[in-house]
Amino acid sequence: MICNILWVGLGGFAGSVLRYLVSVAIISLGLNTTFPVATLTVNIAGSLLIGMLLELLGGNALYYLLITGFCGGFTTFSTFSADTFSLLGTGRHLAALGNILLSVTVCLAAVWLGTLLGTRINMLK
Repeated sequence: MICNILWVGLGGFAGSVLRYLVSVAIISLGLNTTFPVATLTVNIAGSLLIGMLLELLGGNALYYLLITGFCGGFTTFSTFSADTFSLLGTGRHLAALGNILLSVTVCLAAVWLGTLLGTRINMLK
């Protein structure tokens, strides 16, 4: 149990740091102006990764490190919710709706694609 907690913490640290670095990169490129592009990008990438990892990993230390820890720290559903709430609060209802629709549909599709990729990779073993 203690080892699993340490794996989750280590993965969460790495995922959170990478999430921050992705945000900094997107903002520095000027892509995160009036729409939360950084959050959407991280959620899509994290959904794709978690879908793949779910197919590739069993319930071992790598599961706790990469899925629970890293993906949990990297993806930002709470940030997505705060961004959407902020868009609604500033009267940008269409942008909020777009953020909800894009995040939910594209991230679900990314998890599906990730599971397909994971299955294909498993077939190569």
